[in-house]
Amino acid sequence: MKNRFDRINADFKCVHCNHYVSTDTFLSGVVNRNHCPYCLHSRHLDLYKAGDRLSACKAEMRPVGLTLKKTNKKYGKNQGELMIIHRCVDCGDFSINRIAADDIASTIYEIFEKSLRLDKHTIEQMAVCGIVPLNADDEEIVHARLFGWADRSLSYSAAN
Repeated sequence: MKNRFDRINADFKCVHCNHYVSTDTFLSGVVNRNHCPYCLHSRHLDLYKAGDRLSACKAEMRPVGLTLKKTNKKYGKNQGELMIIHRCVDCGDFSINRIAADDIASTIYEIFEKSLRLDKHTIEQMAVCGIVPLNADDEEIVHARLFGWADRSLSYSAAN
C-alpha cells in the first residue's frame, strides 16, 4: 500500500524542459527532489518547509541564483552547502533548494553567471526573504564546490 510520502515524491516530468526526472534518493542524494537535474527548473510545491508539498501555487520556478545554506560559520566565512535559489514565475516567491548529486555542474555554474546580472530590486526582494545570493567575489567558492578546485586554470590533465 502506498502512503502520502510515495505520492508526493513520485518521479515527474520537468515543467520546463519535459525531461523525465527520477526522485530516487540513490541517484539524487536528496529526499525531497523537486527540481530537474538538466535545466534546474522546479515547481512551486512547498509552502513552509522543504518537502511539505503544501503550496497551492504549483507554478514553474526558475533558477535565478546560488546561495550558501545558513550555518553558524564555526570555521569562518562562506561556509555552508551550495543551494539553488528559485523564483516562482506566478507568485514571485523565492525558495532555496539543495543541489542534488545528479544535477549538472556546468548548468549550475551557468545559473551563477546569470545571477551576477540580477537587478538591485530582485536582490532586495531576496534579502527580505532572508536569502543572500552569491556574487562575483564568491566565484572561487562556487567553482571549488562544483568542480573540486578553485583555480580555474587547473585541468584534469594538469592535476595528474
